[in-house]
Amino acid sequence: MPELPEVETTCRGIAPAVCARRIKSVVVREHRLRWPLPKTFAAQLEGQRILDVGRRAKYLVLTLERGALIVHLGMSGSLRVLPAETPPQKHDHVDIVLNLGHCLRFNDPRRFGSMHFTADDPLEHALLRKLAPEPLGEAFHTEYLAKQTARRKVAIKLLLMNASLVVGVGNIYASEALFRAGVRPTRPARKVKRAELDKLVPAIKTVLSDAIRAGGTTLRDYVNADGAPGYFRQKLFVYERAGEPCRKCKTPIKQLTQGQRSTYYCPTCQV
Repeated sequence: MPELPEVETTCRGIAPAVCARRIKSVVVREHRLRWPLPKTFAAQLEGQRILDVGRRAKYLVLTLERGALIVHLGMSGSLRVLPAETPPQKHDHVDIVLNLGHCLRFNDPRRFGSMHFTADDPLEHALLRKLAPEPLGEAFHTEYLAKQTARRKVAIKLLLMNASLVVGVGNIYASEALFRAGVRPTRPARKVKRAELDKLVPAIKTVLSDAIRAGGTTLRDYVNADGAPGYFRQKLFVYERAGEPCRKCKTPIKQLTQGQRSTYYCPTCQV
């Protein structure tokens, strides 16, 4: 699943090509996304100018002259800028055709992504208004995380993946950040010491920032806005490296399941 760095990479990739462009037409080849696109979807967008492209958690937010378009990439979706005449492929479900001959194409093999138009403030949309702080924002700091972990018995990795506490720290980056902080993912959150949280918060920010600079992580179907895979996978310390030697101490990396997701850790470096 595209996580925060992949979505941020997409955001930065499409912004220069779509900002200040007017939507000439919208071609919907498949209405059956995670939430079906309404019949009015194309008409709501056509004729509007795209003013800005931003991100909130794993959602892309395209600010329009009258409202906004909210996009979630789902499990395997991508949003790419292509010449408008590029022949559509099997899973190219929506084209937002821009003036000057380009289109913003939404591809989603599993159709688990979604697109929503809102005429109101997008941050007040039902999908966005209750989201927690951004991990790369100033509101996410040691004091905040200390309050969230206090008295909680849940494993620290599962807490980091709880979008009601912090958004966008998905499975890959939670595993990687915990490794960098030296904290075992199964440790009850309340037993993570303040000194360890002092390491964990910057580790989360660093691993996400590094992934964004690398263009995301190459995992299965993900490609960025240019159609190229991300390259952060080459720098992963533990994720999907079960049985391989730890890059620091050479101990074999272990794998377990938490919350129906695979977790990877070093039994020596993480305590």
